[in-house]
Amino acid sequence: MSTENARPSPPVTSTSILVLTLARRVETELAAALAPLDLTVSRLGLLGHIAGVPGVSFSDLARMSGTTVQSVHTAVKALAAARLVRDNTARAGSASTIELTKAGRRLLESAKGAVAEVDERLFGPDADPVQRQVGAAILAAFTTPRSP
Repeated sequence: MSTENARPSPPVTSTSILVLTLARRVETELAAALAPLDLTVSRLGLLGHIAGVPGVSFSDLARMSGTTVQSVHTAVKALAAARLVRDNTARAGSASTIELTKAGRRLLESAKGAVAEVDERLFGPDADPVQRQVGAAILAAFTTPRSP
């Protein structure tokens, strides 16, 4: 038998590549679900961090989001211009404390609904069985208390 007609062997299975592939699919689905809210995945992350840590600083936001302080300043400035957050700086040169506005809280609640729809579609009862299994494993890994 000629090797020309032989099927190539499947690629080596890599957990990193599989997770990255699924993460890109999730990000694409989330981006589409958030678009009607005029929200991106990155902006959603910032709003979530700000909501989760009232009075958070720019430095803390940068650490939590894995980006630079300069990028966070730019993003927060855009969120403030959209009246989604406010910076409660007491005076120039003092540490910033950033918090959601009422509009920001409403948008975050709407975004939670969009995220829940994506979760349901990708990991819910009607999803691919492998994706359901991955979703359950991820939730268990991050919600199960760990031993010290």
